[in-house]
Amino acid sequence: MATKTNKDARYIEAVGRRKTAIARVRLTPSARSAVIINGKDINVYFDTEPLRITALEPFLKVTLATQFTVSATVRGGGIAGQATAVRHAISRALTEYDHELRTPLKREGFLKRDPRAKERRKFGLKKARKSPQWSKR
Repeated sequence: MATKTNKDARYIEAVGRRKTAIARVRLTPSARSAVIINGKDINVYFDTEPLRITALEPFLKVTLATQFTVSATVRGGGIAGQATAVRHAISRALTEYDHELRTPLKREGFLKRDPRAKERRKFGLKKARKSPQWSKR
């Protein structure tokens, strides 16, 4: 999961997933906080406030936002799935940094990978469960 696990390491790395989105996050302890996602600032990448809040929720719950520089690479999925994948990865990295943070993050449900995904389409149907219009004659 993470390559560097102790507190004095250069960075802590973790992977988070949601639907088909995969996020790889590196937390680097530093004096100033910055969040870079795919080479862009978080305000540019996640252009709406709810997506930014979703991605950075673990920091808000444990109040450690000013101690880390976050560098993330995200692939696949939509923008909302990517934000949730970043949240999952940040939560995993924070538990690697300090095991005491596991309880509050687990209570919020940030450490559980959300297993919901789009159901596959079945033949004879229009979508996964929607059937063609029925006609009596």
